[in-house]
Amino acid sequence: MRFAIGDTDFLLDGEPHRVLSGAIHYFRVHPDLWQDRIRKAKLMGLNTVETYVAWNAHAPRPGEFDLTGGLDLGRFLDLVAAEGMHAIVRPGPYICAEWTNGGLPYWLFTDGTVGVRRDEPGFLAAVQDYLEQLAPVLVPRQIDHGGPIVLVQVENEYGAYGSDPVYLTKLEQMHRDIGLTVPFTSVDQPMGTMLEDGSLPSLHKTGSFGSRSAARLERLRQAQPTGPLMCSEFWDGWFDSWGEHHHTTPAVDSAADLDVLLAAGGSVNVYMFHGGTNFGFTNGANDKGVYRPIATSYDYDAPLDEAGRPTDKFHAFRAVIERYAPVPPLPASMQPGGSGRLSADGSGLEARPAPATDVAVRLDRVASLRSLLPALTGWTTHDEPPTFDALGAASGFALYRTEVDLPTGGVLTVGDEVRDRAVVTVDGVVVGVLEREHHDRAIALPPVTGTLELLVEDQGRVDYGPRIGEPKGLLGGVAVDGVPVARWSASPLALDPIAPAALAQLAETAPTDGDVLAGPVFAVGSFELAEPGDRYLSLDGFRKGVAWVNGFCLGRYWSRGPQRTLAVPGPVLRAGRNEVVVFEVHAAASRRVCLLVEPNLGHTEG
Repeated sequence: MRFAIGDTDFLLDGEPHRVLSGAIHYFRVHPDLWQDRIRKAKLMGLNTVETYVAWNAHAPRPGEFDLTGGLDLGRFLDLVAAEGMHAIVRPGPYICAEWTNGGLPYWLFTDGTVGVRRDEPGFLAAVQDYLEQLAPVLVPRQIDHGGPIVLVQVENEYGAYGSDPVYLTKLEQMHRDIGLTVPFTSVDQPMGTMLEDGSLPSLHKTGSFGSRSAARLERLRQAQPTGPLMCSEFWDGWFDSWGEHHHTTPAVDSAADLDVLLAAGGSVNVYMFHGGTNFGFTNGANDKGVYRPIATSYDYDAPLDEAGRPTDKFHAFRAVIERYAPVPPLPASMQPGGSGRLSADGSGLEARPAPATDVAVRLDRVASLRSLLPALTGWTTHDEPPTFDALGAASGFALYRTEVDLPTGGVLTVGDEVRDRAVVTVDGVVVGVLEREHHDRAIALPPVTGTLELLVEDQGRVDYGPRIGEPKGLLGGVAVDGVPVARWSASPLALDPIAPAALAQLAETAPTDGDVLAGPVFAVGSFELAEPGDRYLSLDGFRKGVAWVNGFCLGRYWSRGPQRTLAVPGPVLRAGRNEVVVFEVHAAASRRVCLLVEPNLGHTEG
């Protein structure tokens, strides 16, 4: 088969073809659930699935490239093909996606010489290697090789970042050189000169917007007089940041804008069809003068919610799509009021399980962070606090330690910036917190002769704008009363996954009484399930930290919200005994957590 760009339409074997796509990021969904999510996209009336490729997920360290398990992009694309659907792949190299560092590996920029998203030899050489690693996955899965891929996007919203046709030309040629032959696209917002700045005549321009469809398409047509109109990011919701509200958009309004888009003959990629979750430490952040880390949930108020269940938006969009294209019959379980689950064969005629109930779990085994440090750390010594990047840490937590003699106390200052949050302790007693969001750089220390520690958390690398690629940690050194503090020991904490030795120590910890927790502390509890299924971990009374179930890192929690629960994918759970581990940085008013049947993503605006 052949897929091409015609004067007015996309062409599939020479015939006009409308792309009806939905975004599913394989790296935000448990791999055992990929087939379910893809099948549901087809049931909404879509004929295509789109995904970014997260370079930094596949290449966590130099010289590594992982295409296994939850990163098996080839398997994901094969599942798309098995449903008789097409695929759009967006390998970047930059993807934004509210994903840490916009998908770029942190290690690219550790020596300060490699450019970011520009015509610079070091950056382009790394991109070349990345694309060559992807070639065996993508090339044979193009439609003209019998696979599902019909479009590949080059870069991502580049017009919002820069205007460098030389860079884009070299990037496009790299994609061609690895054997990609399908049409190439670009995407930008139809505002100002972004469409022109972010593309080339050889790239088919598409738009990104979620409202005012008629006006946006008119601007797109102005920038590109011929070819099919396409919104390749039709924003049907939005992401959440910690400390803000949970974003929702009325289904009726989004459906109306989709209707206008399709009535104009446009193709679409619904962003997102299913958002999923920023498991582990993968969330990104924004910094437009104030640093804002993105929440763990990426529900996005999408047609499928975080657990893969159809929402009102699913049914509203399906009703619009069936005016323009045939849609398959909807199984009873997918009808409004149904379970939202499909049977293994996709018929929707699953045996009805017993109603699930909430499960309370007492965290009866407790171990301080300090007691687990030998299992979680590998100390190195430095004249000044090293960055996370210098320590080889992409994300998470790092501990900085030094000895001080301050008989009358003093004022600790960080030279440039705290990235992103530091808990300051002296001799094991918490003094306070320095937060990047608050532009904190100074804190008063009490009299102490002993150990000064800073537990620093990377809360998410910036994924959009000029601060992409910046290092993490204590930037600019640390001083007390203006005198630089030297002779530091530093180590990342081995938390994703948790070091096996730490888990073994936790397993041997005896249960204790008590109803509260004083952090930094780990707490562990066990619970029984008759049947596994998607659940949501509620940590009411806890303040800030990270949680795991059966060794799977669910991600960060924070009492400032908006989200009040963490998604626990059904495949992570098992019938019988399960275990939850919580790392609480501050303190908890309770040692009880709950596995809930329903999520709580927090308050909405208004």
